[in-house]
Amino acid sequence: MFDRLDDILIRYQQVMEELNDPDVVNDQPRFRKLMKEQNDLAPIVEKYTEYKQEKQNVEDSLELLEMESDEEMRELAKEEMAESKKRIGEIEQELKILLIPKDPMDEKNVIVEIRAGAGGDEAALFAAELFRMYSKYAEKQRWKIDMMSVNESGIGGFKEVVFMISGNGVYSRLKFESGVHRVQRVPETESGGRIHTSTVTVAIMPEAEDVDVQLDMNDVRIDVFRASGNGGQCVNTTDSAVRITHIPTGIVISCQDEKSQLKNKDKGLKVLRSRLYDLELEKKKKEEAANRKNQVGTGDRSEKIRTYNFPQGRCTDHRIKLTLHRLDDILNGDLDEIIDSLTAADQAAKLSNMEEEG
Repeated sequence: MFDRLDDILIRYQQVMEELNDPDVVNDQPRFRKLMKEQNDLAPIVEKYTEYKQEKQNVEDSLELLEMESDEEMRELAKEEMAESKKRIGEIEQELKILLIPKDPMDEKNVIVEIRAGAGGDEAALFAAELFRMYSKYAEKQRWKIDMMSVNESGIGGFKEVVFMISGNGVYSRLKFESGVHRVQRVPETESGGRIHTSTVTVAIMPEAEDVDVQLDMNDVRIDVFRASGNGGQCVNTTDSAVRITHIPTGIVISCQDEKSQLKNKDKGLKVLRSRLYDLELEKKKKEEAANRKNQVGTGDRSEKIRTYNFPQGRCTDHRIKLTLHRLDDILNGDLDEIIDSLTAADQAAKLSNMEEEG
């Protein structure tokens, strides 16, 4: 695995030289591409430089032990050598993680779909709470949220809500959120105080660019209709809402959030592209099912991934057997501990797989 490190170091030096070339600076697309490559390689190069320094320290200590007769100096050399050897082991592990191939979609924005599942009104209410949880998390990360479509239930819940989150590394942080989220609590309408179980489905889809999905508009039917529900007089009195049907797959997207029919159409097509892209990704993941331990769970929508238990104030992620007793914080957008744990588990699985293959 470490054979690649010298090649990476050489490539990094080439990139740095090119970035200092005035012709490259004037070619903005090329400059941006090289800057991204430099940012990707820099952590590996820094860690490898540290690794080589510690290796050198061990050699220096061994040399000193051969030459030195003073016992105090020999003890000092032994201590320094032991410390460097320990650090080499730690750096090797850090380098292994840095050398795991990056998911090319990690930097993409995402389109999030939250749908109420089993449980009627209670599921719709929890769908609204999950929307709030992800909105709060996005706010903490300084990401931007753009609403695509909302289908409200009559009691302040959401039958379905679709929105985009834009920012740095959004997909890398949220990609493990896809799946079935289960809530256990006593509904306010329940006089007997019985705990009900409801479900909500979350889909995290990387935003698809035109280069990711070639959408043939001959396969698309677009209907316009009058928006319903909240949205103000202007929205409700013009045919601004748009329904987009993708004939080959039967996917239907409705968008009525904007006053402009054109804006609703653009948003709807953006969701359609991401849905088609996501279908393609799911297909690939199923083909790689034999290597299932490569992923913690980023594709199977029917997989029950998490339970939010209100009576006990706990949240459990079933994929990594993680239980946290601070449900209120989590629902207020404090998701970092869960996301970091899922990322670490995924890295460990990929590392194990690479070592087996290697």
